[in-house]
Amino acid sequence: MTLISLNVIAVIMATVQSISVRYNKFFNVFEIFSIIVFSIEYILRMWSCTADEKFRHPLFGRIKYFFTPFAIVDLLAILPFYLPRLISVDLRFLRALRLIRLFRVLKMARYNDAIATLKNVILKKREELMVTVFTVFIFLILLSSAVYLVENPVQPDVFPDIPTAMWWGVVTMTTVGYGDIYPITALGRIFAAIVSILGVGLFALPAGFLASGFSEEIQKKNRKKKIICPKCGKEIKLE
Repeated sequence: MTLISLNVIAVIMATVQSISVRYNKFFNVFEIFSIIVFSIEYILRMWSCTADEKFRHPLFGRIKYFFTPFAIVDLLAILPFYLPRLISVDLRFLRALRLIRLFRVLKMARYNDAIATLKNVILKKREELMVTVFTVFIFLILLSSAVYLVENPVQPDVFPDIPTAMWWGVVTMTTVGYGDIYPITALGRIFAAIVSILGVGLFALPAGFLASGFSEEIQKKNRKKKIICPKCGKEIKLE
């Protein structure tokens, strides 16, 4: 966990020009050390995954493990280091690869119960979340199109097309309100008020789903905890 956290900090700080120039040698040495550790970990995980019943077969079991989410994250953590040394790439692609190292932060999910709980909650509530996202998208298209029809005749430069109106809809629905695009007609402002009110209500739905999911997950974990009697050593079953 400490090594992963330090790697994420190093990647972020390396994008600061003054720090990168001054501590470039340190960043390179630390990167090589981290790659050695992560590479050994990846090889050992690929080798020992057959101990799990799901990946018991010596060949197909390892292939199956190779495509699991955690194995892919582990591979993405080391791939940006090896890929430029295996194939010739231009500097722009190389810079993009170096930023992919931030995927190392996802390795924390393997060691952190809180992240694992979040993953379980999202997977359990994925249908409700998808319905919410789809509903928001439908309202966004309808209301942005309506605002375009109303505002385009009076503001052709501000609302030249529906995609631009959708940008206004996203900004308004999320209550950011940059003020770079806004309706000036009475009907357009009515639509803007509807979008703002809907944004508050629709974005509260995912929060409710996630809150209930966290509550269910925590209750499930509490039920799994065993209470052992300190005297006899037997499990105490609660009714």
